[in-house]
Amino acid sequence: MNELLKRLFDLMAAFIAALVCLPFMAVIAMAIRLDSPGPVLFKQVRVGRAGRPFRIFKFRTMVVNASDLSANVSPEGDPRVTRVGAWLRRTYLDELPQVFNVIVGEMSLVGPRPETPEFVDYYTDEERDLLSVRPGLAGPSTLEHMDEAKILAGVGDPERYYIETMLHDRARLDLSYVRNHSVGGDIAILFRQVAAILGGR
Repeated sequence: MNELLKRLFDLMAAFIAALVCLPFMAVIAMAIRLDSPGPVLFKQVRVGRAGRPFRIFKFRTMVVNASDLSANVSPEGDPRVTRVGAWLRRTYLDELPQVFNVIVGEMSLVGPRPETPEFVDYYTDEERDLLSVRPGLAGPSTLEHMDEAKILAGVGDPERYYIETMLHDRARLDLSYVRNHSVGGDIAILFRQVAAILGGR
């Protein structure tokens, strides 16, 4: 019953968000096209529920060949990030297209943040329990790691630090959600996420 209620809440809230934000998303799309050459949307393979891969949608915040220039982590001051992309990242508006991932059932509004396949390979057996639920647009690890880019900018090897430390800290936080989630808890996390973004954390 909890899973059914969660899915109904996701669908209702994601449809409303898509309708309300559609004009704003059109403005963002135009800004991206004017700022740098390339597609408006960035699509990347992530690992979802039961280990199934899916393509996550984001507004593009980097130059088109970003993956060829550096590792799949992005510290603060990353030169691959465009001018509009930097603003989108600060405001988390680059994540808006993921409401469509939620609508089609690949993601939930709240859940463990989905990782790319190469990082999932570093999960422990216990951490693989994260794959038992739909990944989320927001979640405990998203809230606690809103300063991720700043932390990565302060270490010598951002990719290694992410693999050895940050990945597992995020997994620990999200595992607590997997074991105790509820629709009421999801609503509370969403409110906290919005408040943190508006507060400029």
